[in-house]
Amino acid sequence: MSDATDLELRDRAKKVIPSGMWGHLHVARQPVGYPQYFVRGEGCRIWDANGREYIDFMCSYGPIVLGHHDPDVDRAAAAQAVAGDCLNGPAPVLVDLAELMVETVPHADWATFQKNGTDAMQACVMIARAGTGRRKLLVARKAYHGAALWCTPSQAGVLPEDRTHQIFYDYNDVASLEAAAAEAGDDLAGVLVTAIRHDLGRDHEMPTPAFAAAARRICDRTGAALILDDVRASFRLDVGGSWELVGVRPDLAGYSKAIGNGHPLAAVTGSERFRDAGARIFVTGSFWCAAVPMAAAIATIRKLKEIDGPARMRAAGERLRAGLAAQAAAHGVAIRQSGPPQMPLVLFEDDADVAKGSAFCLEALKHGVYLHPVHTMFLSTAHGDAEIDRALEGTDRAFRAVAERFGHD
Repeated sequence: MSDATDLELRDRAKKVIPSGMWGHLHVARQPVGYPQYFVRGEGCRIWDANGREYIDFMCSYGPIVLGHHDPDVDRAAAAQAVAGDCLNGPAPVLVDLAELMVETVPHADWATFQKNGTDAMQACVMIARAGTGRRKLLVARKAYHGAALWCTPSQAGVLPEDRTHQIFYDYNDVASLEAAAAEAGDDLAGVLVTAIRHDLGRDHEMPTPAFAAAARRICDRTGAALILDDVRASFRLDVGGSWELVGVRPDLAGYSKAIGNGHPLAAVTGSERFRDAGARIFVTGSFWCAAVPMAAAIATIRKLKEIDGPARMRAAGERLRAGLAAQAAAHGVAIRQSGPPQMPLVLFEDDADVAKGSAFCLEALKHGVYLHPVHTMFLSTAHGDAEIDRALEGTDRAFRAVAERFGHD
């Protein structure tokens, strides 16, 4: 195949889809040269519409946690599909999955299910407000919580009043968080925190124990809900919830991405205190009770627990990180690696325009390695030593190309 297949699809799409694509999957958000369309995935590999194969370090921007077409997940989904998927009401698998979530997540006394991370976070906010009778939300500056009116990063189609009751603080800054809580006063409904700081294009940060403890303390003192947005990180850092790593448990948490290994599903878990509020709000969707994704989620969660998926991904990520560090040093190229090893970010020093990062990723792409210059990347349990080492062959050539084009740091 040639690039013509992908380009032809783009041309056709522009005639029937505004700009040809929407949202975070639009290839226009990546360096020129990235493929837009893909035809197959297997394990930690993907194939684009032109037939090129890549070792995949985006995992569909997070949903693929066990590898594309994990056989255990596929079997569970196929069996449920034979019985039924979209019915007049939920299948029994709904109760099975809710029980598994409560069993798996230490803070959870109940669970509900949606389709997207945006759905889950919207529900969390509504539950917090219903449960407290208050309005104000504390939100970290530049944090991403989805694409609803109150949180989408775009201003197009959004009114100022859609965000009236938000007060901003700086992630990992206890003083900033305390000041925001003081500003909210007696009207504080919830404190929103992401599992890690993963702002686009800047170094990622794990939550400090002091920051996490402060968020919990503020909510305990004021009666507000501590809301953990675990959509991006869930099940990669800890199957019980990402803030188990800092010893702080939320009142409400939203999940999506990896919960069903690519099957469309999201979830909210909550403490007993917010059970009544969770029952009183009205949220729904025509496909929210689809049974196939729920069966896939049960298989995914059980397997992650059985094989200690977070530990496997962490080991693969550490192998990748060590290899990239050695290669960058050998080629005299300065980089910064941040975030947990399971969710790596690689940025280049003195690269405000992302020219180095783009050149690096494009060269790696030519050698069969799919990376991203500014977004969180993701590993799956399908990334074994052989796949990491094969990817490092491609990144070594990419570092060489950066050094030749931009010189040594």
